[in-house]
Amino acid sequence: MFMIKGRFLVLAAVAAMSASANAAIVTQWNFNSTVPDAATGTGVTTPSIGSGTASAIGGVNGTAFGSGDSNGGSTDPATGDDSGWQTTTYPASGVGSGTGGTQYTVNTTGQTDISVSYDLRHSNTSSRFEQFQYSIDGTNFITTGLPDNGVFAGATGDTWFNNRFIDLSAIDSVENNANFAFRIVSIFDPAGTNYVASNTASTYAASGTWRFDMVTVNTGPVPEPTSVAAIGLAAIALSLRSRSRRR
Repeated sequence: MFMIKGRFLVLAAVAAMSASANAAIVTQWNFNSTVPDAATGTGVTTPSIGSGTASAIGGVNGTAFGSGDSNGGSTDPATGDDSGWQTTTYPASGVGSGTGGTQYTVNTTGQTDISVSYDLRHSNTSSRFEQFQYSIDGTNFITTGLPDNGVFAGATGDTWFNNRFIDLSAIDSVENNANFAFRIVSIFDPAGTNYVASNTASTYAASGTWRFDMVTVNTGPVPEPTSVAAIGLAAIALSLRSRSRRR
């Protein structure tokens, strides 16, 4: 019984130390006011966790904020002060596919197994299709290695599409990278040559809006040398204990 209990305790210690090296948030934007003000129309584009930058690109206007609670709401647990980053003035019909949207920079130095998630509300006349693109030099954006070429569809208007998830853990070049960046942009219908509206009964308009929330970069950090050593010592202790009990 003692041997089993001891083995359990050692395994628990190893598991606890291993858990400290599991996925964690590197940077997150919830777009809520720095000081809660019970107003969803106010907010900030500075990260709520970690550091990084967020900016509107391709002529898109990103100066407003809207409710993160409306139309089913985003995954932000805040209520009352739950803001989303409201963006509009997207490219005109027939031009600029893959250029208008929002862009984020995050330093992943010392981090591995990177992933990104976000919530996005499509208005009725906004582009139905969005594309996630990433950069390893902060300048050139690609979709290499992404399922479906990084494309997501929002085929319903005035609706939140939550927990969009992009697993970049198999792309080594985004790890340990001070220049890592990504963007989420509107694109033409992949089966056509123009934008289509999120609401099937609507017509695409550049004045349509996308509202972002809970943009998050996650990581499985490399364990600190002390953690690695501790895990190794715990494993050795388990082995020695097992041997001594068999004698």
